[in-house]
Amino acid sequence: MTEPLNLGDFVSRTQEADRPLFIGLDFDGTARIMTRAAFDEMADAVARGLIKGGIGRGDRIAILAANRPEYVAVLMGAMRAGVVPVPVNFKFPAATIAHVIADSGAKLVIYDAERRAALDGVALPDVALPDVALAAFDGEGPGTLAAWLDAGPFTPVTPAADEPALSLYTSGSTGRPKGVLLSHASHLWVARTRMGETDLSRERMLIAAPLYHMNALALAVLACASGTTAVLLPQFRAVPYIEAISRLGCTFLTAVPPMIAMMLREKAALAEADLSGVRMVRMGSAPVTDALAEQIGKLLPNARIINAYGTTEGGPIVFAGHPDGVPTPMGSVGYPHPQVQVRLVGPDAPHAGVLEMKSPAVMLGYHNRPDVRSPITADGYYNTGDVFRRDADGFFYFIGRADDMFVCGGENIFPGEVEAVLDSHPAVMQSCVVPVPDDIKGEKPVAFVVRRAGVEVDEAALKQFVLANAPAYQHPRRVWFVEQMPLASTNKIDRAGLKARAVAELAALGS
Repeated sequence: MTEPLNLGDFVSRTQEADRPLFIGLDFDGTARIMTRAAFDEMADAVARGLIKGGIGRGDRIAILAANRPEYVAVLMGAMRAGVVPVPVNFKFPAATIAHVIADSGAKLVIYDAERRAALDGVALPDVALPDVALAAFDGEGPGTLAAWLDAGPFTPVTPAADEPALSLYTSGSTGRPKGVLLSHASHLWVARTRMGETDLSRERMLIAAPLYHMNALALAVLACASGTTAVLLPQFRAVPYIEAISRLGCTFLTAVPPMIAMMLREKAALAEADLSGVRMVRMGSAPVTDALAEQIGKLLPNARIINAYGTTEGGPIVFAGHPDGVPTPMGSVGYPHPQVQVRLVGPDAPHAGVLEMKSPAVMLGYHNRPDVRSPITADGYYNTGDVFRRDADGFFYFIGRADDMFVCGGENIFPGEVEAVLDSHPAVMQSCVVPVPDDIKGEKPVAFVVRRAGVEVDEAALKQFVLANAPAYQHPRRVWFVEQMPLASTNKIDRAGLKARAVAELAALGS
């Protein structure tokens, strides 16, 4: 069988045509099965329908919807036709959604019912919802996806080396979102590399992270390519997530620390669930501390934990295991992958600094952003903006975002360094450190903490613990306890929201 050159055609066809490829599990418990044959038929019908409807190679379509099997079929079908799908973050404000659609140049927006309101009456002085066609995922007749489908076989286009396959918009936490352009070849390489390292054909994945995010989208493509079955939840909710693992026998999970913390609170659901079948948990967005690993071990006793790192611009493959078999320390993201070149830059290099990396997965560039300096260096490395340190064995440890660093009384503070100390306290499940303004120091650290179940600790004890185990300037001047960390649209901790809350709390206290 000829290896596909079009990412939308990377679907394993060596197994039974009626084997479930995707299972859409709604929150009411309804399960909708899409077999591999049905998936291929729909993807071909999407490709044919887009061309028939006047949307051609290089054009964009936007997808504004929660996770569902049809979402992936639309995405893969569009790529087969050379059309560039643009998954849109539906947690953006309506005005930002309008900006993304306008900026991408989308000619069609495919949406679900819950997201329809975000497309109504949006107008800004310099950004207006473009004159695009709208199509609902559900229903029949004009204005629906069904009306765009054109059943029949389709031969995928052969993309050029620098032809975009899809475009993912960054979260925009430091400005308006940027459209990251990813080639067909880049994510064919990602899927092939991951398949070569792990046999996924017998796994059952669970995807609850949003498909507009690289983590979930790369996993959905991997499910197609490997011939496994993936269960799709519309969004992450702790109880349905637990129930999906148990009910549908999921063996491969991706998660972030806040998800595990939320699951641990659902005692009743956990008591009813059988999670023993989970064999692999790929963790991302934050380091896996010893305390968190212990909790995951109790929750998922048969699972191997992978502390992963990746970016939208650089792809999900950067680190791997040590070539000499040295066990990866729990707090490390691993040793550089053999097919990826990495280096640390800055005054403390090569032992610490900002990570730059080069691999076949690196983006083509940003769409329509001549105002943004390219993070690609002259010799082809992507500057991640993430600060790491490297130990004597060559293992890398994530410290924090370079732009998260703040200065307190002339001292540089990375929130991740303070969080690592807090997380090492036996009573702490999870922490988040943010800066707040200070008249004398400029900025000072404060912290939000989730306690471990059944363990008590107070603010004074945690402040003293950090003072005893880190430089004095790093200790959080205030500590607030929360039941769970709020999540941003990418399922990462909402640091901006916590910072705003901290400023408000201090203002209320007059401090």
